[in-house]
Amino acid sequence: MYLPPLFREDRLDVQHALIRAHPLGLLVTNGPGGLLANPIPFVLDQEPGPLGTLRGHLARGNPQWRDLDPEQEALVVFQDVERYITPSWYETKRETGKVVPTWNYAVVQARGRVRVVGDEAWLARQIVALTEAQEAERERPWAVTDAPPSFIGHQLKGIVGVEIEIARIEGKWKVSQNRPEADRAGVVDGLTEDGDEASLAMAELVGARGAGMDRT
Repeated sequence: MYLPPLFREDRLDVQHALIRAHPLGLLVTNGPGGLLANPIPFVLDQEPGPLGTLRGHLARGNPQWRDLDPEQEALVVFQDVERYITPSWYETKRETGKVVPTWNYAVVQARGRVRVVGDEAWLARQIVALTEAQEAERERPWAVTDAPPSFIGHQLKGIVGVEIEIARIEGKWKVSQNRPEADRAGVVDGLTEDGDEASLAMAELVGARGAGMDRT
C-alpha cells in the first residue's frame, strides 16, 4: 500500500479497532488459478501472534479455499468510512484556485498465510464468536442456539474455516492531514453540511486527525 508518512497509522490498538468496527474484510489470494478476492466477515483475536489472528469462513462451494497457496501470504483489506472531497470546500480555492478533488478514507491491510480449517468444533466456535460480536448491541440478540441443532450442524457442513495469523499489518488514515488548517476546516464544514452518516463520520475523523498538527 502506498503509505506517505503523514497518513500512516502504526498503533496496533487503532488498527484493531477499525477491524472490529468493520469486520467485513476483502480476502485476496493468489493461487494456481490466479488472483481471487471475496468479502467475508472476520473475527479478530489478539492471540496467539503479537499482531493478532483473523478467523473466518468460506462457503464450501467457493473455489478460493481450494486454490490457496500455503507458501504465499494472503491480503485482507478492511475499509472504514470514505468520502469524496470537493475542492469547493477549500479556502485555497478562493485564494489561488490551485486545488484538485481527492478522496478521504481509512483502511487497514493485514497479511499472513492462510490455514484452512475443516474441524466442526472450530467452525462452531467461529460462528458463535462472529454472531455474538454482531448481535451484542441489538435489543433482542439472536443466538446460534436459537436455531435447531440439526439445522446448524447441516449449515456447518457447507463451510470451511480460514485462519490467518497476521504477519504484517498497515493502517492508512488519509483524512486531509496534508491540507492547511483553513482547508481542513472547510472540509469539516462541507461534510457536516452534507449531513449523511458517512459524511458526519468523516468530518469527525478530519477534525480529530487535524487537531494539534503543525500549522506552518
